[in-house]
Amino acid sequence: MNNSELYEKILRNLGEDPDRDGLIKTPARAAKAMEFLTRGYHQSLEQVLNGAVFDSDNDEMVIVKDIELYSLCEHHILPFVGKVHVAYLPRGKVIGLSKVARISDMFARRLQIQENLTKQIAEAIQEVTDAAGVGVVIEAQHFCMMMRGVEKQNSWTVSSMMLGAFRENHRTRQEFLNLIKR
Repeated sequence: MNNSELYEKILRNLGEDPDRDGLIKTPARAAKAMEFLTRGYHQSLEQVLNGAVFDSDNDEMVIVKDIELYSLCEHHILPFVGKVHVAYLPRGKVIGLSKVARISDMFARRLQIQENLTKQIAEAIQEVTDAAGVGVVIEAQHFCMMMRGVEKQNSWTVSSMMLGAFRENHRTRQEFLNLIKR
């Protein structure tokens, strides 16, 4: 059974008629959308970087903040959306700025929980830069809390992962947190 047929089966199980006018192409569209939303499974860190790692003598903090984040929770397959903020302290290597966003997207485009996503992004940045430290903060709203369950529309989940100097040095961590504040 292909993905389109699976979505057709879901529609039938909901009590819908997949052959009615508005739903005729929905199973195929839904299958294609799910493939897009989970494309991170078919990406690797090497592909995403595409060689954009550069030698640099800069040792000051690099921050890319307010990166839009779209993911699906692995518990309900409902979206969570928000922003990711990433910082690192270079130690001989930097990566193209867009690669920080692409790395974040690669992991976000998998079924996730926010806590693991935060850790995966931090560890990937650490791996490719060998940075003296990496900090990642994610702020997100979870549709599984908004549309079902407790139905809390204004709740935000904030998670962080601090590696190296961001974990060991309070001043470094505080500088990062101050710089990403609104």
